[in-house]
Amino acid sequence: MNDKQMQANHSPSSADGHLCMPEAARRVVTRRLAIAKGHLESIMHALEKHDTYCVDVLRQIKAVQGALEKAGQITLESHLRVHVATAAERGDTETIVEELMDALRYR
Repeated sequence: MNDKQMQANHSPSSADGHLCMPEAARRVVTRRLAIAKGHLESIMHALEKHDTYCVDVLRQIKAVQGALEKAGQITLESHLRVHVATAAERGDTETIVEELMDALRYR
């Protein structure tokens, strides 16, 4: 996702004063999470059967992990491009550090 896509249609701020996630990033992350949800539901359904092959379950778990990881990467990239870059443009080093620490806490 490029800079313009990340910044497209992004709301200036939320009720608590934080900048909001850009619409383009929200759409991509939502799609990735829907993929993860579908794989997870498939695993749950497979586990209801008595003849479920363990390797098939492991494969689906890996697919869920991959989809979640990609959603996390896109969210982090969006955060860095929009929120951290905005603070950098203002020369607000304290906010840059806070934004980075907040994001990295969950990685």
